[in-house]
Amino acid sequence: MAKKHTRRKAPEWSELNAKEIKQTILELREQGMSSAEIGLVLRDRYGVPDVKLATGKKITQILREKKVGPKVPEDLQNLIIRALGLKKHLDLNPKDVHNKRALQLIESKIRRLVNYYKNKGVLPEDWVYNLGTAEMLISR
Repeated sequence: MAKKHTRRKAPEWSELNAKEIKQTILELREQGMSSAEIGLVLRDRYGVPDVKLATGKKITQILREKKVGPKVPEDLQNLIIRALGLKKHLDLNPKDVHNKRALQLIESKIRRLVNYYKNKGVLPEDWVYNLGTAEMLISR
């Protein structure tokens, strides 16, 4: 895996300025893309190598400023989606002990992330993960 180059300012060959990049981020978010997908599109389609260098802020920070950021952090949301998929599989295959263990490990990661985000103030203190209600959390 290649190591990312250390830069202090945006490269000269990048065509978009900070205002255009922010507008593009908001447009892509309206299309339903996550922040990771937005970063990939900006890199591949628009030639923006690093949003933070170009704008001074991360994609998630820009989305939160405009009040269109995700309610649940993206990494936590992805783990919850994985847990829901495994739960559906286990409902059909109750004797699958390997995936029961995998679900336990994923839920452990979720609990650790929830504690981390509560301590950082990203999630409210009364936020609770429950596999039964997780589908409602994700659909918001």
